[in-house]
Amino acid sequence: MADVLVVAEAAEGKLKKTTHSAVTFAKAAAAALGGSYSILVIGDALGGAVAEAAALGAAKVIVAEDASLKDYVAERYAPTVAAVGKGFAVVVGTASAFGKDLLPRVAAKLGAGYAGDISELLIGGGKLQYKRPMYAGNAYGIASIPTAVQVVSVRQSAFAPSEPGDATAATEKVAIVAPSAGAARIEFVSFNQVKSERPELTEARVVVAGGRALKESFGKLLDPLADLLGAAVGASRAACDAGYCGSELQVGQTGKVVAPSLYIAIGISGAIQHLAGMKSSKVIVAINKDADAPIFQVADYGLVADLFQVVPDLVTQIRAAKA
Repeated sequence: MADVLVVAEAAEGKLKKTTHSAVTFAKAAAAALGGSYSILVIGDALGGAVAEAAALGAAKVIVAEDASLKDYVAERYAPTVAAVGKGFAVVVGTASAFGKDLLPRVAAKLGAGYAGDISELLIGGGKLQYKRPMYAGNAYGIASIPTAVQVVSVRQSAFAPSEPGDATAATEKVAIVAPSAGAARIEFVSFNQVKSERPELTEARVVVAGGRALKESFGKLLDPLADLLGAAVGASRAACDAGYCGSELQVGQTGKVVAPSLYIAIGISGAIQHLAGMKSSKVIVAINKDADAPIFQVADYGLVADLFQVVPDLVTQIRAAKA
């Protein structure tokens, strides 16, 4: 019997939705190992994040709360996460910016093997193996970890978010482990978050994304459609590099990985780097005047047309339907 620890990601007193994907992985891994899973919520002023975690079906919720953890710095978080993780067979988080930064450090402190950004859990003979994409998703590798503790980060788009249940897990508070002397040389300066009334790109149910073809009309064309659909706005790297939108909107191998219920790609050709960040979307709609654009190979619905005519018409039709 072996247990699994989920390292939750919390912000502003709330649990990030990324955590729900890690819980889905933990349920499957714990069942395969014949154990249970627990959730570690770490930070300061955690508020409702603990209650949210307690509703996700864990055996228990471990709470590490301290004023010194107000602002995230990996060197301050890692010692406590590693200390808690010693009692578990698998330590898992989501491959968000938080997970990618924290979990390798935790693995180093535990002397554990690390498998990052995995897209599938493979179970055989009571052992766990991890499938992860390589070369922009054009190939996959299978990893196994021989160490006593295994540390894993999971791709959010590959694991459906776990839903809250009726049961409430017990909570257990743990002491904060003091960081090493080297952590004192790390200073938190600021966290400059782009504020938007729209949903967060990685958590939105609908994403409207645009490519370089929109040029200076990027916001003028996409914003009305996104507002009508309650969608987040995304972009290809080419659109970001051209300065038509901010880099925080980039979807793709070097941007954000998304898997919404609906992804509308407008004026995006479909380079493999972009497809790596969105091809797990449930329904993909592509609008492009080039009938040979690679985006149509992954699209569920495709429209070969001039986006400068189609998108305003689409906005008009949706407004009329909602009136």
